[in-house]
Amino acid sequence: MRMARVGVLFDVRVAKRRWARGENTFQRYIGEILEYAGIPFCWLDGPEGLFSEPFDLCVAALTQEGKESEDILLSFAERGGEVIAFGGLDGLGTRLGVREGKVEGPGYTRFPEEDHPLLRYLEAVPWIPLRARLSEVRGTLHSGVPDGPKVGSAVVRLPFGRGGITRWAVDLPSTILQLQQGARPVRKDGKPAPDGSGALDDGILKADDGFALDWEWDRAVTPTGQKYFAIPYGDWWREEIIRSLTTAALDRGLTLPRIDPWPEKANRVAMISLDSDGNQDEHAETTLDLLAECGVSATWCMMEPGYSPKLYSRIREAGHEVAFHFNAYERDGGEWEEREFHRQLAWLRKVAGSSSVVSNKNHYTRFQGWTELFAWCERAGIRSDQTRGPSKRGNVGFLFGTCRPYFPLSWAEEGNRRLDVLEIGFLTQDLDLGSWADSSIIEPFLDRVGQVQGVAHFLFHPIHLHRDEKVRSALRRVVREAKRCGFGFWTGEAIDDWERRRRRLTIQGVSEGGEPIVKGAVAGAVLSVPLPEGAAGLNKRGQVRKWMLTAGVTPAEQGGAR
Repeated sequence: MRMARVGVLFDVRVAKRRWARGENTFQRYIGEILEYAGIPFCWLDGPEGLFSEPFDLCVAALTQEGKESEDILLSFAERGGEVIAFGGLDGLGTRLGVREGKVEGPGYTRFPEEDHPLLRYLEAVPWIPLRARLSEVRGTLHSGVPDGPKVGSAVVRLPFGRGGITRWAVDLPSTILQLQQGARPVRKDGKPAPDGSGALDDGILKADDGFALDWEWDRAVTPTGQKYFAIPYGDWWREEIIRSLTTAALDRGLTLPRIDPWPEKANRVAMISLDSDGNQDEHAETTLDLLAECGVSATWCMMEPGYSPKLYSRIREAGHEVAFHFNAYERDGGEWEEREFHRQLAWLRKVAGSSSVVSNKNHYTRFQGWTELFAWCERAGIRSDQTRGPSKRGNVGFLFGTCRPYFPLSWAEEGNRRLDVLEIGFLTQDLDLGSWADSSIIEPFLDRVGQVQGVAHFLFHPIHLHRDEKVRSALRRVVREAKRCGFGFWTGEAIDDWERRRRRLTIQGVSEGGEPIVKGAVAGAVLSVPLPEGAAGLNKRGQVRKWMLTAGVTPAEQGGAR
């Protein structure tokens, strides 16, 4: 059995011209998506690189217009390769006998699978066949609203020579990125909910002022009437990307292995974070007792002036994480300045008696610009951030389209580089407080997070846990229902550590028997190998065989799949 060789074409000549004009190349985010999945690939700076190695699949992320580049892509397909593009390839489409359809604004994609949710897209340019012969058509684009006019197919495949061209109407990497980070920098208040449940126009710049979902069409309602953003669109889109590549590999009798998000015995992860607003020792003591009762660890985000020094030792001794809670909220004496970020962080590291503070979450979810906060974190040695979450009762849930940890991209002036800060967004704050969401959302959140193997991150404030029995009961219910569903509770630091160690693994190939050949060893990491038709022991095409790593031991040395 052979592993498919994947080349990702990101033409740097095109990118540099765009960056010089201040234009973004969010197509670059395909690298983060593939790295998260653990799929091995090689960056190609220009189409010429397609013939430098025997590639099987070419992800055409950013390409040069013109006959020369198009000829190389067609030659690659003619020889048996598969070109997979997410939007673009404008001139190539004309040569293949299709025309571009016109879609105004965002809409929704319906897929044939019964259990597949509708997925929101932000922009789409479908290919409409004229004289082209299509070998695959999948998904229907609806303009504007879920049942809006049909405007084309989500993905089409055109055979060419011994290979083919698979093209998505939606630029999926850019869509995922903009769902997660917003379509533009936060410079003003966001649009409030028409029903009054999400007053984003409060004069406070914050993460959710830049969200890209729709108040009407993207929210569901629990039996109690609680509204919430119900679908992690970006995480489902990620899986469509992986599915597209895997299908192309299997069609060629090849495999495309991946690394699972979590260890073998912890494939569902939940997280509780705590913001120290109020900063009273009695709040912390009540919360410590409650967490001990529940048997879970949490991430404590500390804001100046914090608790008494003795409490930081107690928090750590109980297995919790001490993290930063940057205050940039002017009404509470904060300021949106990097020097203030560093000053407050230096205070925490001093009073907490440790320089190993690695996580942050901003007070009031204060956020502005695009990646200023992430750049400050990078320079200060903060490895992970948790600021991107809801600030209102009516926008709890997956308002940024994801529950998975991810690394963000910078704006055009920095070349859309990946920032070295892992974002772990949260779903809701202080359940059953009255001014916040009620606990009827716990079960649907856990169900959706489990489906996409993300992080079920719930935020509480010790001040409310101390004062309100309903909030304490809500935390108990979160823990009880999460454990019943098989979730384990991790701290932000543990999630960051695992994600970084997992990404250091490299799949170099597979043996004839399907064992992945891996560089590096991370105990508990799970590798998934989809089997092509004709593989030994295959029940059906696409069956997945899983392998677990033991520290210092390759799968082949462990004597078989689990």
